[in-house]
Amino acid sequence: MSGYLAVLVVVLIFVVIFQIAKASEYVSILKGEKKSRQQSNKVNGFLMIVFLVVGLIGVYYCNELLKGKIGVESASVQGEGIDSMIKWTLVITGIVFVITQILLFWFAFKYQEKEGQKAFYFPHNNKLELIWTVIPAITLTILVAFGLRHWFRLTSDAPKDAMIVEVTGKQFNWLVRYPGKDGQLGRKFFKNINEANNPLGQDWDDQLNKDDFMATEIHLVVNKPVKFIIGSRDVIHDVGLSAFRMKMDAVPGIPTTLWVTPKFTTKEMKEKTDNPDYVYELSCDQMCGKGHYSMKANIVVETQEEFDAWAAKQKAQFDVAHESATPAPAAAPAADSTQKAVAKN
Repeated sequence: MSGYLAVLVVVLIFVVIFQIAKASEYVSILKGEKKSRQQSNKVNGFLMIVFLVVGLIGVYYCNELLKGKIGVESASVQGEGIDSMIKWTLVITGIVFVITQILLFWFAFKYQEKEGQKAFYFPHNNKLELIWTVIPAITLTILVAFGLRHWFRLTSDAPKDAMIVEVTGKQFNWLVRYPGKDGQLGRKFFKNINEANNPLGQDWDDQLNKDDFMATEIHLVVNKPVKFIIGSRDVIHDVGLSAFRMKMDAVPGIPTTLWVTPKFTTKEMKEKTDNPDYVYELSCDQMCGKGHYSMKANIVVETQEEFDAWAAKQKAQFDVAHESATPAPAAAPAADSTQKAVAKN
């Protein structure tokens, strides 16, 4: 009942406002204010044209001022195609934006209220409807086709020589695992998860797990494809690799993949950006809880030699887990000084 009453109140308020507006219009006509309104419309129409010209100049000026200053080129080979697609999307939509805005403000000026002029109304025009329906549909279909082409490439099978990195999200950090010398990741089972020594739930009976190691940051080799195997331990996260123009959802229980080829080492990017503190970053691009802001991980892109030296220093998670699970040897009992003194006597 309260719902119907609320609807009724809203309808009554609308009717009252409508009647007040009509009454105000009639009063204005009786008082001879029609010419004043027309003059006001003429001023507003002129201001529309001024706003159009100033706005378009401002858009052009901002584009020239900020050209090349927002972001840097893609740091991955695959990201070049993404940048190209975004560029053409902006070009096409930018042309449409300029045309429609010019028409919008020009019509507001040209077809303002004038004495003896009435608006022409026609309910149907096949030619116009074909133009504004078919052309946008074809254009958007082409753009979507290019987007799907890039998507299928990124999620297709990675090259055989690609390195493998597993990234697992959990509230609120990333767990990174590398395969050892065998190049294969071992099995996981969620019931094996132990925050102290087995955060991924690795199956220690699987021989492939014996040389897998975990890291606090991601190390990649420049100009070498890398396949990311992405997952989540709790809620939906999102692996965001903005410098590489990539992102992929991390879904609980459903592994997702994508692969990229880094183009520049971290050192080269520091030079390109003229920023000695520059770092590649993996961020969570999906709101995942109150600690979402802290879900970041650094990425280091380096040469193959540098990567091999870093990997050689890493300790297998199997060894880490079993070291922490093995109790420390008991300390030898301290000798009794009184007994030593008696023995000497």
